[in-house]
Amino acid sequence: MTSQKLAAWAHAEEFVSPSEQIEAARRRAEELGVSPVDNGAGATLQVLAAAIGAKAVMEIGTGTGVSGLWLLGGMDSTGVLTTIDIEAEHQRAAKEAFAAAGFAHTRTRVIAGRAAEVLPRMTDGAYDLVVVDADRLEYPSYVAQAQRLLRHGGTLVLTWSDRESDPAARDEETATLREIGRQLRDHDHFTTALVPVSSGLLVAVRH
Repeated sequence: MTSQKLAAWAHAEEFVSPSEQIEAARRRAEELGVSPVDNGAGATLQVLAAAIGAKAVMEIGTGTGVSGLWLLGGMDSTGVLTTIDIEAEHQRAAKEAFAAAGFAHTRTRVIAGRAAEVLPRMTDGAYDLVVVDADRLEYPSYVAQAQRLLRHGGTLVLTWSDRESDPAARDEETATLREIGRQLRDHDHFTTALVPVSSGLLVAVRH
């Protein structure tokens, strides 16, 4: 990557400033050893939620609420964020972050449990946006569920890894991302793009 492209990437990451509540949630994430989305990815999630007027969003991987705050900031004012995480302590921190940011408890549905067990109980075609930021080895099963959960015209977003573009990277996680990327890119019912913000976001619109 040229120095000019690096400078442009750094500028994009800093272009939208996070709120105080997002910064506080990020600090809490560091305390708990959680890796939250960076500002560029968070701002992109916010824009995507706003662009489609999202009222029903499913998030797999709550963390301490950093990505959830970005999403809520872009969602319709009556929208509900459903977020799943296996770590109860992380979810407590997320609930605190949502409350501190002034979001009514009715705007969020925080579910503790394994996403693989929770997602099959969710309603078909009920979600405008599904965001996956979790164990990447589980992405194939999460993507399969997302195809069922998304309405026509709904959007799927996967947090990515910049290792995926490195031919020398052959670990299982990277191989899984490559395969999922190929499947979505070639899928007849998705229009897909890989967005170069933060470590990358794979965005796919269902049609």
